[in-house]
Amino acid sequence: MNLTISKDQIIAGLQAVQNVVSSRTTLPILSNVLIRAEGSHVEFTATDLDVTVACKVEAKVSQPGATTLPVKKLFGIVRELTGEIDFEADEKNISSIRSGASYFKIHGLAAEEFPPVPQFKDEKKVTLPQENIRAMIRKTSFAVSTDESRYVLNGIFFSLKEAKMTLVATDGRRLALVDEEVELSEQNGSEFIVPAKAINELNRLLQDQGEVELKFGENQASFALKSENGLSVLLITKLIEGNYPNYRQVIPGEAKERIAVGREELVQALRRAEIMTSEKANSVKMAFSKNVLTITANSPEVGEARETMAINYKGKELAIAFNPRYLIDPLNALTEEEVFIELIDELSPGVIKINGPFLYVVMPMRLN
Repeated sequence: MNLTISKDQIIAGLQAVQNVVSSRTTLPILSNVLIRAEGSHVEFTATDLDVTVACKVEAKVSQPGATTLPVKKLFGIVRELTGEIDFEADEKNISSIRSGASYFKIHGLAAEEFPPVPQFKDEKKVTLPQENIRAMIRKTSFAVSTDESRYVLNGIFFSLKEAKMTLVATDGRRLALVDEEVELSEQNGSEFIVPAKAINELNRLLQDQGEVELKFGENQASFALKSENGLSVLLITKLIEGNYPNYRQVIPGEAKERIAVGREELVQALRRAEIMTSEKANSVKMAFSKNVLTITANSPEVGEARETMAINYKGKELAIAFNPRYLIDPLNALTEEEVFIELIDELSPGVIKINGPFLYVVMPMRLN
């Protein structure tokens, strides 16, 4: 294999894939990146056997071929080089890297040892703008559970039905839901759970322009990202097996009160109140009275915080307590200036909505 590649292209390719490589792997090949050169492109592929990421970049290929190299070492080398890079690999998988006055020789492993990239049999697929799915992931991923004993909650639930794509995440104490209209044929409907690691990678890889093509089968899904700068990235992930709980049951019925609040003002007040919470007393109380919202945090070993906000409220006096982090997370993920808080009473879940397809349910805490 012999090729010449610009520093920008090789850095872009390696940055896209190297995150999935685990530093604690027992299989040496999983620390390596597969480099395959043909035509006018080089494709870099990395995997941890659950998530695989491949990125194709432009290069001048004078002799096609494939090898694998330790990805962290390779990235460390090319990051320090300047200008164009000449890359050559021999039949013993020893690679030479030249740039200007710099020369490196690095030992790799045969491309045949690299795990095969999963192939898709069923062509169930949907295409949508990258910025749309990026916003949907941002509005739900914070609610994914990290409790490994409830593994079906360790990812985002995707539902593709009736020309709609719905994303849901919950950890049992809160639930975030967002949906988007998509072009979907009858036979393309499906439901599956994408694990958190793949979601975090997607979050990193998705851009504000370009499209993403989502394909899904029995136990895996792929996201093909095509950007306007010519970079194409493919992420393939195993899906979480199991049945996602019926999230519709958790969504409260008709609210007694619906209160419009400035998002930025509310999130800043909650952040200030959160400072005065502790592990034992990690709740803030929100007391709604005529045109005033009073936010208080009180923990015996720390002290207390109190803050008032002017709001448009004509309902009966109502006090409810929440974990402040469970309100700050969705407010941070939104961009709208105004949010709506819907309440039934102090013991029922609270709901945050916007003028758009987003819904967030959060369980209250006991009032001290």
